[in-house]
Amino acid sequence: MTDDAEVVWRPDPGRVAASRVAAFRSWLREHGLADTADYDELWRWSVERPAAFWGAVAGFFGVAFHDRPADTLPDAVMPGARWFPGGTLNYAEHALRPGEGRADDDVAVVFRREDGLRQELSYGELRRQVAAVRAGLASLGVGRGDRVVALVPNAPQTLVAFLAAASLGAVWSSCSPDFGVRAAVDRFAQVEPTVLVACDGYVYNGRTIDVRPNVAALREQLPTLRATVGIPFTGAGLPDAVGLDTLLAEHDGAPLAFEPVAFDHPLWVLYSSGTTGLPKGIVHGHGGIVLEHLKALALHFDAGPGDRLFWFTTTGWMMWNFLVGGLLTGSTVVLYDGSPAHPSLGSLWELAAQERLAVFGTSAPFVQACLKDGLELDPSSLGSLRVVGSTGAPLSVDGFRWLGRNLPPSVQVASFSGGTDLCTGFVGPAPDVPVWLGELSRPALGAAVAAYDESGAPVVDRVGELVLTRPMPSMPVAFWNDPDGSRLRAAYFEDFPGVWRHGDWITVTSRGSAVIHGRSDSTLNRGGVRMGTAEFYRVVEAHSAVVDSLVIDTSGGSSPGDGGELLCFVVLADGAALTDVEPELRAALRAELSPRHVPDRFVVVDDVPRTLTGKKCEVPVKKILAGVAPERAVSREALRNPAALDPFVALAAPSR
Repeated sequence: MTDDAEVVWRPDPGRVAASRVAAFRSWLREHGLADTADYDELWRWSVERPAAFWGAVAGFFGVAFHDRPADTLPDAVMPGARWFPGGTLNYAEHALRPGEGRADDDVAVVFRREDGLRQELSYGELRRQVAAVRAGLASLGVGRGDRVVALVPNAPQTLVAFLAAASLGAVWSSCSPDFGVRAAVDRFAQVEPTVLVACDGYVYNGRTIDVRPNVAALREQLPTLRATVGIPFTGAGLPDAVGLDTLLAEHDGAPLAFEPVAFDHPLWVLYSSGTTGLPKGIVHGHGGIVLEHLKALALHFDAGPGDRLFWFTTTGWMMWNFLVGGLLTGSTVVLYDGSPAHPSLGSLWELAAQERLAVFGTSAPFVQACLKDGLELDPSSLGSLRVVGSTGAPLSVDGFRWLGRNLPPSVQVASFSGGTDLCTGFVGPAPDVPVWLGELSRPALGAAVAAYDESGAPVVDRVGELVLTRPMPSMPVAFWNDPDGSRLRAAYFEDFPGVWRHGDWITVTSRGSAVIHGRSDSTLNRGGVRMGTAEFYRVVEAHSAVVDSLVIDTSGGSSPGDGGELLCFVVLADGAALTDVEPELRAALRAELSPRHVPDRFVVVDDVPRTLTGKKCEVPVKKILAGVAPERAVSREALRNPAALDPFVALAAPSR
């Protein structure tokens, strides 16, 4: 980290002056709360005085409480912080209430499917459909606290069903329809659902996939179900299900109402990856998500009325929940269902041009795939874009450069890092802060981010554990089926009492920016030189012949000769040979990382095992290679490509 790091984007003063974060700072001054000269002063105030900051977020955005809270944050402790005690509100009310950008004829939702299907819903029509489905769910016995689970595509019908459930005070939980039956049961059975919302199939990569057999099997294993609501996404329909269209028709004209619930009343249940056991059900509350998503989308991505907001996601990833939060800001939410690479990697960029997106969100692996494919965009077709967001993995330097070459110079590259745990990012962009090559610009407002060394001391310009030293409203209300909170405390608070340990390696630079290095439970520690796996992948996957890779350190980490190996597994492009590629990779790793981080062996595999949300399975593979029985190391049902484990199991066989 040096002070002369390359700046790849600078804020435009005119745009900053018109931004919502500038309006927020003015509002704070007018109300005598804080007079801050720049983003850094605002951030410091936000983390030093969390009650004042989050109370100001509620006031600035006009959060509608039915019962006024007695306080904002009586005690800023972790775990156990109580936000806005006594206050009642409803997420769906904030997503659907009339206001700027949300007039009846304003566009609320644009839907695009990979086969060319396109639909629009106005805010008026969205409100009408939510009211009807709300009445329909109530007629099926759904009420406050009941669980509505959904095996559904990223489509308007899904959004309608979610908002209808939320309006009743019911608890939502969704999986993408490409989840297998076992993976869906592992998640949904925990919450004992009242109603299942399910599609008949989905479209992906030029094919229509029938999921009716999966839905039938899922229903058999959810004994608490009272009803199934079917979405005829491919036209086939679901047998023995109440059609969503039927609910819309039978209850058309029903009044739109919202059940006031406590600030921490469960809104939805998200899930951990479940690779090493039953997925943990992560519960978020109505109020925390309203405040966090208003803050993140409006103040950090500057999304608001008249803007079109898109993020490529499925309903099984937290970014779907983040994306639909665009409605809170009065934006138009653009939903896409299908493959991001069908018929080509240029398809989503064409969507960005056609739909005049202001914010285009994707993943770092997608950007890397565009780079590897040699894709070239026409910047002149993307004149509406202000921000391109990237999450899911650290965005490489080469990824930054590819975006810089292919986007208009005015577009901010917004690398964004956080997690399912808080359903947001806590390091990322700000409209009034530059972007440095390979870095995330700043900690988010209200996110007291620090890097800790092993003793729990904060460090700068050194790799450390990513921690949060102050509570945030969107931290989990609870884990499902964790009545005494012991599992939640074990997950985040065992290492540094009173401090949230997130599980990532981070460097906080002396400029205030940050670099994420990958998961701290899969560190490469060779001869005392500690490095995150993201740094390794950046070098290896920059090679044109490497499609994907996985690095595993089987040693104890103290020295290269402690009985283990550093292994690099690579997926090679068609026609590439390891004999040609390996010398170049060894030279690059030696030069760009260190001689200690040159693998002992390179091994070619057909695929890298990934979770259902696309994360590389570093820790489970490391356990398998260390001799742990595969069935104890990983749940295959939690993997997108379970057969990819087989070569690793075979490699470990002699040790078992």
